[in-house]
Amino acid sequence: MKKIAFILSIFITISAFLSGCGKENASNKEKDQNLLQVYTTVYPLQFFSEQIGGQYVEVKTVYPPGADEHTFEPSQKDMMALADADVFFYIGLGLEGFVDKAGKTLKDEEVKMVPVGEAVHFDEAGHQENDHSDDEHAEEDSHAEEDSHDDKGGNDSGDGHAHGDIDPHVWLDPIYANDLALAIKEQLIEQMPEHKDTFEQNYSELAAQLEDVDKEFANVIHSAKRKEIIVSHAAYSYWEERYGIDQISISGQSTTNEPSQKELQKLISHARDEKIKYVLNEQNFESKLAKMVQEEIGAKSLTLHNLSVLTDKDIKNKETYFTLMERNISTLGKALNE
Repeated sequence: MKKIAFILSIFITISAFLSGCGKENASNKEKDQNLLQVYTTVYPLQFFSEQIGGQYVEVKTVYPPGADEHTFEPSQKDMMALADADVFFYIGLGLEGFVDKAGKTLKDEEVKMVPVGEAVHFDEAGHQENDHSDDEHAEEDSHAEEDSHDDKGGNDSGDGHAHGDIDPHVWLDPIYANDLALAIKEQLIEQMPEHKDTFEQNYSELAAQLEDVDKEFANVIHSAKRKEIIVSHAAYSYWEERYGIDQISISGQSTTNEPSQKELQKLISHARDEKIKYVLNEQNFESKLAKMVQEEIGAKSLTLHNLSVLTDKDIKNKETYFTLMERNISTLGKALNE
């Protein structure tokens, strides 16, 4: 009899445990359904969405770690995940080649597609209205460098606005990044107006941090010994415009735009004449041409993080938009002062 009672007590305990697990799983499922499902392309959009949305959003990026934002093509699995999202934030401005096709595929799904790059106020947030010291000189230097860029080498397609193109790497400019964050905040409020106060507060804190990053960039670059950097691809035109730095790019705005042999030789000759000591590579783009230039001019390699995607190492180290931008500021300080 005691044996039967013991077996019954074990059965009751297990049943109660399983019942509790079932209720917990159901509760978690219900909780997930209450979250706004957000997908993004480049990492800063993911980070800004998480920071502003807080506990009310679940945010994922369509890019796998280390992907090239210029050449990425989503898989069928990626498209199925996008179809389940409430909002899809992407830059636009010609950056994500797959978006037009994705839009046609998702047209019958309830996914709000938001090209946040279209919210950037290029005229209003340019260096003309920036209150940093030496802005007028920075502007003059920038235009002078643009006029002489062809004499220094580099890819003509990499000059960004000098050729009337829109550089899609707007998130690298902390002032333009604020425009992206503002657009995300407004869309989150539209989706979940009941949490407006929280989103407004979170955005305000984020905007203050972006303003601090802007000041740090200005201080480091304006006080530097030189104003030129050699970069593997032309992602940094907004730093040129706002802070007066000059990027000598090996590839153009897209990593697939490679220079001619003549352009490459001009770049190498200029780098030798100016005794440039570093070639700046990126975390998700290994350039054989950059390696060749580095060897030709006897330079060292540094990493400049374009923040388009995180690497596995970045994720492991819990890097954020701000920690990576701080690292970039430190890298620029070294490249521009040695």
